[in-house]
Amino acid sequence: MIKTGIYPGTFDPLTNGHLDIVKRSLKIIDKLIIAVADNNNKVPLLSIDERKQIIQNDLEENNIQSSNIEIQSVKGLLTEFAKSYNATCIIKGLRAVSDFEYEFQMAGMNYQLNPNIETIFLMSSDKNSFISSKLVKEVHKLGGDISSFVSTYTIKVLNNKIS
Repeated sequence: MIKTGIYPGTFDPLTNGHLDIVKRSLKIIDKLIIAVADNNNKVPLLSIDERKQIIQNDLEENNIQSSNIEIQSVKGLLTEFAKSYNATCIIKGLRAVSDFEYEFQMAGMNYQLNPNIETIFLMSSDKNSFISSKLVKEVHKLGGDISSFVSTYTIKVLNNKIS
């Protein structure tokens, strides 16, 4: 049986930390669905299509085997989305204790909604533990160098957004 995992997020934009979680996820599951969230509670800088294109570009640029990865947009309950793909788990990256507190609550709620889908937490690697999409956008907006946090393609997309 193929083990399918869902890696949900806003990915506004995708960072090197996100890519690290993708690579490590593929060590424990057979197929990964990167679920780009259309979240009513957030106002993303990038459109869903722009975020999906960045993900596709960065997977290719980093030689990450995309034959076992799908990039999909998701709106609504994550557990229903996961069920529609016969997923057995939800992958979540954690940077700090504050991430864990929120994600722990979400994992509990998701379990109540569908106990057949497990949540797997992967800790960020040390070099990515401080990177967040929000901080990347803020540093970029203020003219800082974000080249060690995101791809050159992402920087081009962000540059086009602020010009």
